[in-house]
Amino acid sequence: MLDLAPVSENSNVSDALNNTLDLAIYAEECGYHRYWLAEHHNMPGIASAATSVVISRVASKTNRIRVGAGGVMLPNHSPLVIAEQFGTLESFFPNRIDLGLGRAPGSDQLTARALRKKSDNNQHFPSDVLELISYLSDTPNNNGVTAIPGSGTKVPVWILGSSLYGAELAAHFGLPYAFASHFAPALLEKALHVYRSTFNPSKWASKPYVMICAGVCAAEHTDEALFLRSSQVISFANLITGKPSKLAPPDRNIKNLIPPVVLAQVEQTFSCSAVGDAETIEKQIKGILTRYQPDELMITGAVYDHDLRKRSFGIASKVLSALKTI
Repeated sequence: MLDLAPVSENSNVSDALNNTLDLAIYAEECGYHRYWLAEHHNMPGIASAATSVVISRVASKTNRIRVGAGGVMLPNHSPLVIAEQFGTLESFFPNRIDLGLGRAPGSDQLTARALRKKSDNNQHFPSDVLELISYLSDTPNNNGVTAIPGSGTKVPVWILGSSLYGAELAAHFGLPYAFASHFAPALLEKALHVYRSTFNPSKWASKPYVMICAGVCAAEHTDEALFLRSSQVISFANLITGKPSKLAPPDRNIKNLIPPVVLAQVEQTFSCSAVGDAETIEKQIKGILTRYQPDELMITGAVYDHDLRKRSFGIASKVLSALKTI
């Protein structure tokens, strides 16, 4: 599961973070394998900006599920600082921590400038990835600096992407790759081909290993699921029209709220998803798995009502468990 700690209208950040803890506990009970949180900034509807802090709380409230970043936007940070943070997490929670790395700011350009004192950080992303990995390895970094905590923890590192760049980099370094198809499906097929066809075996992975992410909104009836999903559609429409907001309450009349051109863009953005009752999402998830053949499927989805969001992931967990046995 991927969780952005959504902040709903008529609630606050504290509510959102407490909901994340409750959802993570429930995810473990449902049998989910990973629970990832993502770094975003200056977005009123997302409370997971301090990603490593939230990961620590989630890991402390759960027992077995792997907890990680999906992801940390590395150009916002020093590789040494991230190595120390995730080395600390791994020391507290051995063999349960994942570190997914992205090169986007996770924000608008104004916020990116507030986060990054140098504007050319993206150019150093490949070397920063290698520097970070070296801090987490058993081999001392050749710059004479040791990450303490961090050194020797070997926290698994993933490259995240929504374009061909991440696919090429992950293949070149021989690292596992996670594609953000839940909001950027257009290049998914091509990115997977690039990654799989150019992969270089490494000490981190002997063969390509891909995870893709799909949006899921499940309910007892498909009409209800479509209604609940409208919250995310409205909020994303607000985001792409320059008006980021808290997670909106569901609305049956989104065609009257959102201009047709914007609504079409949102629907295309969310095309890698499953929405409906259990039978419907099973067919849709099967279609995604058959078409893209991922090694792992991650799911995500924001629902205005926390209890209904838990129910959605609970329904999805039963569908996914059944699909694993096929």
